[in-house]
Amino acid sequence: MFSDKKKPNQPNTTTSAQTNILGGSTKIVGDIESDGDFRIDGTIEGTVKTSGKVVIGKTGKVIGTIKAKNADVEGHFSGDLFVDELLTLRKTAIIEGNVTITKLAVEPDATFNATCTMKTGVKTMKNAEKTA
Repeated sequence: MFSDKKKPNQPNTTTSAQTNILGGSTKIVGDIESDGDFRIDGTIEGTVKTSGKVVIGKTGKVIGTIKAKNADVEGHFSGDLFVDELLTLRKTAIIEGNVTITKLAVEPDATFNATCTMKTGVKTMKNAEKTA
């Protein structure tokens, strides 16, 4: 009588956003904003803002600003980088500029020429016990 099976052409409601891909031969000058993840294999000159993850592939290059939840860099980034959670630099990564992060993972041979500010992971407790 009742079935747990999904109907064939029913959209998947568990995924809130899709991955956006910028191909290697593409260059964008301007600002981009989305809730979805980004994979950049081309060039962006401007601002990329997402509540998801940004991946800069080996051939990818970003000059400007990135604001993201997480970032994984294999290519080149120059500018201001704001990552709420984890920034991962692969061995081919080149980072120049200002970086604000919570966590950082760097593979050997990655180039990191940046001013880095690490946000604290310590949270304050409400209603803490008062000392007498």
